[in-house]
Amino acid sequence: MPLGRELPQLLKQRLFYKGRKFNFEVNRLRLPNKAEGEWECIRHPGGALAVPVTAEGKLVLVRQYRFAVQGRILEFPAGTLEANEDPLETVQREIEEETGYRAQKWQKLGEFFLAPGYSDEIIYAFLAGDLEKLDKPPAQDEDEDIETVLFTPEELEKAILEGEQIDAKSLSSFLLARPFLV
Repeated sequence: MPLGRELPQLLKQRLFYKGRKFNFEVNRLRLPNKAEGEWECIRHPGGALAVPVTAEGKLVLVRQYRFAVQGRILEFPAGTLEANEDPLETVQREIEEETGYRAQKWQKLGEFFLAPGYSDEIIYAFLAGDLEKLDKPPAQDEDEDIETVLFTPEELEKAILEGEQIDAKSLSSFLLARPFLV
């Protein structure tokens, strides 16, 4: 069991919805402390994220339209794990599709829960180096509306502190990557 799981006792499944990228369930549970109640949860296969760094020390991010927040936010390239896919395979595919770069050097930064209050999604974060710009990047997914942007680590920190909209997985991964950035 990843990240120290301690399973509750399932008393009754009230609702289950199978979606395209994740599932949603409402269950009556008995928690390890014996408390009983009904809880909602998003069951997610996990995601992988790259913190790409150019030879000049610039970070490669994307500004992407996200329908849930009705606007564009700054993110590191990332994607959902496919069935039986290793997180490194996922992120190698996603960095090429979303940014048009390929990385030759990979270093695992860590893994963390994204929103454990309502989801079991785990993010696997990697540092990506020795980038090369692809002549013909793979096509983006049909629903992706993405602009690639470059920041120095200092510029990204300033943008974050000035209120630039950036998602939690990117903030967390930037913190994990910061000791490795020149």
